[in-house]
Amino acid sequence: MTQHFLLSSKARTISLKSVYQMGEDKAYELFCSLRWPETEGEAVCSRCGCVDHYDIPSRRKFQCKACGYQYSVTSGTIFAGRKLPFTDLLAAIVLFVNGAKGVSALQMSRDLDVQYKTAYVLCHKLREAMAADQAGIRLDGIVEIDGAYFGGHIRPENRKEDRRDRRLAKNQNGKRQCVVVMRERRGRSLTFIVRNEGDAVPFVRDHVGNLATIHADEGGGWDALHAGWDTWRVNHSIAFSDEGACTNQAESFFSRLRRMEVGTHHHIAGKYLHAYAGEATFREDNRRKSNGGQAMLVAEAAMASKVSRQWKGYWQRAA
Repeated sequence: MTQHFLLSSKARTISLKSVYQMGEDKAYELFCSLRWPETEGEAVCSRCGCVDHYDIPSRRKFQCKACGYQYSVTSGTIFAGRKLPFTDLLAAIVLFVNGAKGVSALQMSRDLDVQYKTAYVLCHKLREAMAADQAGIRLDGIVEIDGAYFGGHIRPENRKEDRRDRRLAKNQNGKRQCVVVMRERRGRSLTFIVRNEGDAVPFVRDHVGNLATIHADEGGGWDALHAGWDTWRVNHSIAFSDEGACTNQAESFFSRLRRMEVGTHHHIAGKYLHAYAGEATFREDNRRKSNGGQAMLVAEAAMASKVSRQWKGYWQRAA
């Protein structure tokens, strides 16, 4: 059913062609309506909240009549200090959501005709806005939990007699990280980055309701879940699903994340692993929505987010 929807015309409600056909003025009005929905797009001072202002149309800015502060539609948002036209910003969002397994910054830089570092920072800003939209979620009902390891690749030696078993802890480089996903069936998902699967148990206590039913695999790190929840376990060495217990939804998430790593980004480990995991969470949770609906969700999250604390400064990077 999902696959048929994705292939139908109902899943295609926005395109790059429609974005550039709407023009700069309509794109600007769209961002205004997303920034100030309570006033139907009428500007509100981001410093004092006053609705009375003077228009500065030549610069697409406003000056507050109360405090004299000059601001724009992107002031105080994750797009603060932007130099791209509004049509390019909207096109970047559409390109971003249209990639079923993500979109690389190199491809976006070529499609938008901008520098690679501009596209790279813009993509990370969109991921940061997605993560802000997922904050504070609490899961209930049936929750599937699983973990998968990323990073820490060790290149094998040239000669066979010099190679070591890279699965052993003593032969690893310590850079491997575990992505743990908690997926509520027919609901939302949350991801966390830990060193080992069992380290995610405190996060389960904070984000999963006490009356929830948890489905997990046979990993020893999940034994502690039995003390607080009704926990069903499935031994994947025997079956994918056993007497109703399964983690197929969690495995579906990791399938997408692995394909993002192998086919699009090639390397998503390190300090930005949480950002790519959050992006995969957004794509999985909203996979049944049209691309236009997904684009509006990302745009709304971006306009509601505060100025990025990480991607700012000289060429948008923190010093």
